[in-house]
Amino acid sequence: MGAERVTRRTGGRLVVDGVGLTLRPGETLGLLGPNGAGKSTLLRLLAGVLAPTSGVVTLDGRPLAEVGRRTVARRVATVEQHAHTQTELTVRDVVALGRIPHRRAWSPAPASGGAAVEAALARTGLADRASQSWHTLSGGERQRTQIARALAQEPRELLLDEPTNHLDIQHQLELLELVAGLPVTTVVALHDLNLAAMYCDRVLVLRDGAVVAEGTPAAVLTSRLIEDVYGVAAEVSLAHGHPVIRFLRPGTAPSGTTAPGSWPEKACGRAQLDTPVHDRTEI
Repeated sequence: MGAERVTRRTGGRLVVDGVGLTLRPGETLGLLGPNGAGKSTLLRLLAGVLAPTSGVVTLDGRPLAEVGRRTVARRVATVEQHAHTQTELTVRDVVALGRIPHRRAWSPAPASGGAAVEAALARTGLADRASQSWHTLSGGERQRTQIARALAQEPRELLLDEPTNHLDIQHQLELLELVAGLPVTTVVALHDLNLAAMYCDRVLVLRDGAVVAEGTPAAVLTSRLIEDVYGVAAEVSLAHGHPVIRFLRPGTAPSGTTAPGSWPEKACGRAQLDTPVHDRTEI
């Protein structure tokens, strides 16, 4: 899957601006950037839900329009930030929705579909919740159920839009540990830079719809980029080969210095807001 100079205008506004990317089989690519950077729109373009204003999204080197909607529906699975339903469904019912692209109209579900559902439930640790009502699940369990639905689809590409939002730290880590271990090519939009540094093979940073950086987390997530793109000061170090990002409060100088006009760290109390990756032991 890839994108070649893909642009999308909505209501006269340029939302995605000439983005190009090539996904490598089996990798996890993180989409980063502030709110409004175009991450969700780019995911929908990759999924074929939206059509680009210009440029082309490809699958196996062919434009999505030539591949066909049915093939795309089988190959590419998506997980949105939130999923809601008023219908009374069990966890197994929700996961079984992933088999719909593989069914022919008016034909019964093939036996292999049931096996795919059970395998997805087992892989996501939901086998013992299969008969439980969707409405009784926690936020983390609902997200895992949505990932199980995507896995039951047996995709080769998985697109996730900020799947860790509104989850506590334990569930954030459990979910991304699961995603990173899947045998599929994954694109995941994230806000948490430390989580992206831990779990993504590569990251692509967007600002105002355009790509400003792409590469490994260690190469891309620098103090300068974070300040340029997010407008905040940060210190970046390496631990176990991954960047560890410590965000600084406004007016706080980097470690070992005192910002002009500020009180020394001892006098003003806690001088920086830390989010070290190893202190974050978010489906």
